[in-house]
Amino acid sequence: MTSINTNTSAIAALKTLRSISDQLDTTQGRISSGYKVENASDNAAYWSIATTMRSDTKAMSAVEDALGMGAAKTDTAYTGMEAAIDVVSDIKAKLVAAREPGVDKDKINKELTELKNQLTSISKSASFNGENWLYDDSNTSGTTQEMVGSFVRGADGNVSVKTISFDTSDSMLINDADASGGLLTAGTSATYTSGTTTTTGTYYLISSAAGSGSGTEVSLSSTTTDNDIDGMIASVDKMLSNMTDAGATIGATKSRIESQSSFAKDLSDTLTEGVGKLVDADMNEESTKLKALQTQQQLGIQALSIANSNSENVLSLFR
Repeated sequence: MTSINTNTSAIAALKTLRSISDQLDTTQGRISSGYKVENASDNAAYWSIATTMRSDTKAMSAVEDALGMGAAKTDTAYTGMEAAIDVVSDIKAKLVAAREPGVDKDKINKELTELKNQLTSISKSASFNGENWLYDDSNTSGTTQEMVGSFVRGADGNVSVKTISFDTSDSMLINDADASGGLLTAGTSATYTSGTTTTTGTYYLISSAAGSGSGTEVSLSSTTTDNDIDGMIASVDKMLSNMTDAGATIGATKSRIESQSSFAKDLSDTLTEGVGKLVDADMNEESTKLKALQTQQQLGIQALSIANSNSENVLSLFR
């Protein structure tokens, strides 16, 4: 039936054209934004996941910055400890040299004094952002330093921040408020053999501002006996061993931070890639779809034009 009131063909062509126009709008939006899921209305599930993951990625970025700060602290402490170990090794060598008969012990003591001053300078200088793991002037014998290590989201959705800890009581060289709190200010006991006799001596290397440590200070004079020097050498060697252990602990912490930092960067990249797979538009696919839809739109316009011209053909029946 042909009707001039209802053009069925035009209605069908118009409906198709509207559908094509809607798809064109969607495709053009994806091409302009680069996202196939930009809003919750596009895909609520993917949008929700992507929003959460983007938030976690920002948190991971903050963790990377915190790890960088932690790495700087451990680097500073390790550099200071390494320098201090070299100086204490020199002190040990000077004491061994003092065992040589006829040597001028007073002159060697002047060298020891300068080396001790160097140790104090190293300890006080090994500070980063106000934190010093080698020097303290408080009554505490070291504190536990915590550094942000990771950001964790559990399977239940709950989040937590994990930390990397280091106890500075293991690395503190000088404590000017409490001599017992420093490896060099506290008395270090060591057993040594002098002749046929085994003796235990206690010596400290640096006198703290709060007072002397237990035992006797490592110091030489013309009256210092070979037995005393043997005790000093044994104690300094024990100090050196303790400092080496502390350096190894700092180095292990430094290595862990570096490893965690590398993992945090890789994880952040992985999260970013995962979000991209969920919400990013495939530009090759969208550009191809755009071309096809533009062609369909042109055909739809042509079909609508033909459908509208059908009613004009009715006029020929009345001529």
